[in-house]
Amino acid sequence: MGDRNSFKDHFSGRAGEYTRYRPSYPPALFDWLAGHAMLRETAWDCGCGNGQAAIALAAYFRQVLATDPSPQQIEKAQPHERINYSVATAEESGLTDGSIDLIVVAQALHWFDFQRFYSEVRRVARPDGLLAAISYGEVRVEGAADMIVSRFYHQIIGPFWPPERRYVDDGYRSIPFPFEEIEAPAFAMQVDWNLKQLSGYLGTWSAVKEYEMQKGRNPLELISEELHSAWGDPESQRRVSWPLTLRVGRVGI
Repeated sequence: MGDRNSFKDHFSGRAGEYTRYRPSYPPALFDWLAGHAMLRETAWDCGCGNGQAAIALAAYFRQVLATDPSPQQIEKAQPHERINYSVATAEESGLTDGSIDLIVVAQALHWFDFQRFYSEVRRVARPDGLLAAISYGEVRVEGAADMIVSRFYHQIIGPFWPPERRYVDDGYRSIPFPFEEIEAPAFAMQVDWNLKQLSGYLGTWSAVKEYEMQKGRNPLELISEELHSAWGDPESQRRVSWPLTLRVGRVGI
C-alpha cells in the first residue's frame, strides 16, 4: 500500500469541482448520530473536505471543529458561525485532550494511518465519546446510464484507483475498528441530477485525475457519446444514489 504516514493528496487540484459536485449526506444520518452522543458540545469533522458533514453537524453541536490536510479544501469550505476550520492531519489534529463528543470521518478513513489516527481519537475524545466512519459506495444511476457508469468505474478507470479504494468497495469491512460498535440503520444519499451534474461528479474521482496524468486525456471522453445517448435530453433529471456504510463505535478510555 505504500507509506500510510504521508498525506495522499488526491483532491486539492479540484477543490472547486469537489465543492460543486459532491453529493450531500441525508439529514437523518446526523440526527441519528447526534442522538447517540452523550453530550452535544463539540464535534470534530476529521478530513472535512469542503465541509458538508461539518455544516450538518453544526445544527446539533455548540461548536464543530473541522480539519483537513488540504489548504485548498479548507479555502473552499462553506463558512458557518459554529464551525472552526483548520488545516491539520487526522493523526496530528492539534485538538485538546478529552474535548470531543462526536468524531465524524466522512469518506476519508481509508486514507488515514489507522493506528496513529485511533490513538489520536482516544486522546481527543471525551469519556464515552463516539467515532463514526461514513463511506459511500459505487454510484447508481436511474436507467440505461447505470451500466455505462458502472463499466467506466470498473473497467476504464478501474486500474487507476488508488489502492485504498478497496476499503470503500468492501464497505469498510476490512478496516480495523477497535471500538465497541453500535449497529446503525441503513442510510443512502439520493439526488436528482441532470447529465452535466453527473459528469461533474464523475470528474471529481481520483482515478479520473490519475488517468489524465498517465494517459494525457480525460477518460470521460471515452463514454461521453454513449452516456449522452443513454441519457436523452441532457437537461432531464434522473435519480442518482449511493448506499452509505457506517461504522460507529464508543471510544473507551
